[in-house]
Amino acid sequence: MCATELPASPAAERNKQPILEVLQQRLSSSARVLEIGAGTGQHAVHFATHLPGVRWQASEIPEHLALLRARIEQEGEAMPAPLVLDVTGDWPDETFDVVFTANTLHIMPWSHTPALIERAANRLVHNGELIIYGPFHDNGVHTADSNRQFDRMLRSRNPDMGVRDAVEITGLATAAGLMPVTDVAMPANNRILVFGRVRRQA
Repeated sequence: MCATELPASPAAERNKQPILEVLQQRLSSSARVLEIGAGTGQHAVHFATHLPGVRWQASEIPEHLALLRARIEQEGEAMPAPLVLDVTGDWPDETFDVVFTANTLHIMPWSHTPALIERAANRLVHNGELIIYGPFHDNGVHTADSNRQFDRMLRSRNPDMGVRDAVEITGLATAAGLMPVTDVAMPANNRILVFGRVRRQA
């Protein structure tokens, strides 16, 4: 199979460069990054290529791992093999400078979000960061009509899906020992939420 035959996400292709520009400002040259829900692998390969000193560890749930593995094998020179990771299951027994996830919270059940945040906090080094990209609203108020329509579409497909509330996410992060660092406006009414680990968990 040629790399051009791999399925690709048009959205990931559009947003990979704007996200990279934020990561370039936040990641050290030798950062260890765990990506949750790497999907097609377009982000992982692009970021690893343009952040050559960074160890980018991609992961996915079992049913989506084959596509991710194929892209990394074909395009991700020197990248580690992707991991199987369900946020409510076992996580790698190591620490990371950054845990990154993009466009995952609105497609996983809300009940999985506390597990993602708490376990990410437990895998971050001191001063490490949890970086979350996607669409969000604040206290139920959407910042754009397109996000409101997207939320309605998601919930019509599956009531467990939907655009998440940045205020609730911040509350979960704070409870897990993570401090809000920045909230970056991104193209297409998306945002990047960054939380820093300021203390180790007991």
